[in-house]
Amino acid sequence: MNAQIEELVKVWPTIAHVFSVPHTEKDYEKLVRLLDGLIDEVGEDTAHPLASLMETIGSLIETYESGHVAPMAGNPGDTLKFLMAEHGLKQADLPEIGSQGVVSEVLRGKRQLNVRQIKLLAERFHVSSAAFV
Repeated sequence: MNAQIEELVKVWPTIAHVFSVPHTEKDYEKLVRLLDGLIDEVGEDTAHPLASLMETIGSLIETYESGHVAPMAGNPGDTLKFLMAEHGLKQADLPEIGSQGVVSEVLRGKRQLNVRQIKLLAERFHVSSAAFV
């Protein structure tokens, strides 16, 4: 056994619950909460020591969602338009994104949502942040 595998054998029992593909709704929700915390901590800092962990957890969540959650058709702007219509909101009702001009650009596909905006919108509408990615 090489040294890397020997080290993993020692460490794996303490981290397996974080790096396992979720198979139940409870496991999935736990990973989503962890990802939300990582987004709060890491934000858009690609040099942050936990940035790759955030990416890995996102991939595990995506694996679960691909088999268990019906995908929303469209793009982030379309998703936002749908949710705004469903909740009777106007562009000015979305301070999470920014000014009405910024919201308009997002809805027209001229501007992408950033990590902070995605997290806030996901919380507001009680949907997975993946809906805006």
